[in-house]
Amino acid sequence: MKSSPFKVTKQKLSKEAALKKKKRDLAAANTAKRSTFRAESQKERRAAKKRGVDLAGKDYDHRTSSFKSVKYNRGNNGRGTKLEG
Repeated sequence: MKSSPFKVTKQKLSKEAALKKKKRDLAAANTAKRSTFRAESQKERRAAKKRGVDLAGKDYDHRTSSFKSVKYNRGNNGRGTKLEG
């Protein structure tokens, strides 16, 4: 697997800003829609593992109801997520 030419660094936030971001991120992660997605993903992952499917490096794509590589799932098949709704 090739490594990325971009260095991933942690955001440099003040303590106050970091706490606000943590609170915002937690609220976003616990919305009803995100909870439903998380539950569906876990259910499908358990079922696929039972069938003996290798899920290394795969994410569940809720749009196509299948497992895709992380790169294609999070990048919207190379089109980016800017227009995604």
